[in-house]
Amino acid sequence: MGGPFILMMTGVAFTVGALTNVYFNQTKGTIAVVAAGGNVDSIIPLFINLATPDWFTVLFMVTLLAAAMSTLSSLFHAMGTALICDVWGRGRECALSLKANQIGVLVMIVASVIVAFLMPGSIIAIATAMFMGLCASAFLPVFAVAVYCRKPDTLAAKVSLVVGAAVWFLWALFVNSRYAAVFGLSNAVLGKTGVLPYPWSAIDPLIIALPLSGLAILLLQARAGRLRAESTPV
Repeated sequence: MGGPFILMMTGVAFTVGALTNVYFNQTKGTIAVVAAGGNVDSIIPLFINLATPDWFTVLFMVTLLAAAMSTLSSLFHAMGTALICDVWGRGRECALSLKANQIGVLVMIVASVIVAFLMPGSIIAIATAMFMGLCASAFLPVFAVAVYCRKPDTLAAKVSLVVGAAVWFLWALFVNSRYAAVFGLSNAVLGKTGVLPYPWSAIDPLIIALPLSGLAILLLQARAGRLRAESTPV
């Protein structure tokens, strides 16, 4: 059941998102982003309000709120535990207490609300793309080697993770114009959005970071294999 469920959830979302341009072109004579006033985050809510009956909109919102509350609960608990156990309380016995973790969850809830109000419009689509790209750059090569390699090397995995994450962040902060404008670090430090001109400024960090992360783990994995072969007695 998991396969059809994932296919329906992702397939329907991606199909509907792309076809909103067709709907708004037929009903409004324009594309979706223009109909939403330039805010990408408003496209799907506007589409649901216009293309579906009122009862479905209410049912959809109740279902969405239920799913969001469950997801947020898991995320806040994970972030609060990470803050207390990994950042603040590493090596401290008090970090294992229930009260400390409750405080950590509360801190992360407040921080999340503040960040939500500070973020600009159309941030949901950009933030989702950022998160997926960063995860793929850092974890995908390590995951692939762990699944298909009989003897994965620990050092190779660590180096690949660091290379993927570091290259992704550097490219996002200082090269990609879309992401650099959101972070604002390049403009604050260098006085310009990106350090490289077009077309480099339009290339997603994933395109650069993922191959380098994969290359790093392949090279170090091959090196580890040679070292094992040399140390094995004939």
